[in-house]
Amino acid sequence: MPANLRELRDRKASVTTIKKLTRAMELIAASRIVKAQQRAQAAGPYARELTRAVSAVATFSNVDHPLTTEKPNPKRAAVLLITSDRGQAGAYSANVIREGERLNQLLREDGKEIVPYVSGRKGIAYYAFRQRPVVQTWSGESDNPSFAQAREIADALIEAFLTPTEEGGVDEIHIVFTRFVSMLTQRADVIRLLPLEVVEGEEAPAADDVLPLYEFEPSAEEVLDGLLPKYVASRIHYCMLQAAASELANRQRAMKSATDNAQDLIEKLTRDLNQARQAQITQEISEIVGGATALADANAGSE
Repeated sequence: MPANLRELRDRKASVTTIKKLTRAMELIAASRIVKAQQRAQAAGPYARELTRAVSAVATFSNVDHPLTTEKPNPKRAAVLLITSDRGQAGAYSANVIREGERLNQLLREDGKEIVPYVSGRKGIAYYAFRQRPVVQTWSGESDNPSFAQAREIADALIEAFLTPTEEGGVDEIHIVFTRFVSMLTQRADVIRLLPLEVVEGEEAPAADDVLPLYEFEPSAEEVLDGLLPKYVASRIHYCMLQAAASELANRQRAMKSATDNAQDLIEKLTRDLNQARQAQITQEISEIVGGATALADANAGSE
């Protein structure tokens, strides 16, 4: 077999294998995104009711809780960056990292020192490659986040917020994540987590929603002590669920594009292979005809 034909057949076989892999990954992402959407939607009612409870307690009590109090002259800002653990998701992680860099620039312009926290191996690798220090990292659950990990992140951030700045603490905390709008639209977003702003984000109560009246036992301060850490963990978990659904949607779209590109390349290689095969057959026929003609001329000359 000529080298050109062999090379084309090997390339076609290789691209066909890649197409099967990308198609399988597309189907896996498509099957998992439904569950991810359901988990994000299921977390919505709990987050909204918890928001209403926290809003009511904060509104109808005169307690200055450490998690709701603005610090004078904030100097250090923690930024939690939520990225993916794996690739093959298009520009998903790149977009959220870019939004994180934009936020960092704005905070620096305000004279604040950035204290980074990172979730997801892509973000961890980004900081490690640039040799930037990170306070704490989490990984392994980007496409299926658990509430236990969200609570672990919340505990670390709350501890940093309650620690005085001169002892290594922070004055405010921001989250950078990807918000799931629809299967076709996911956008990188930023929310300020602490000091607490309970009217922020999709989980906030509507403007005409009447807040419930509570009687505080044993006291409003102790109620806030119990509610606010749960609220922070709920917000973080909600952001992680939104990011997980966005990651799977981006992966499905990227793998579909890769599958389509592989199919286009297979069709091109098939045409090239047919043309090369036709050229080889034509050359062989020409050689046979040429040999027969030469033999006939030789016989005629000998007579």
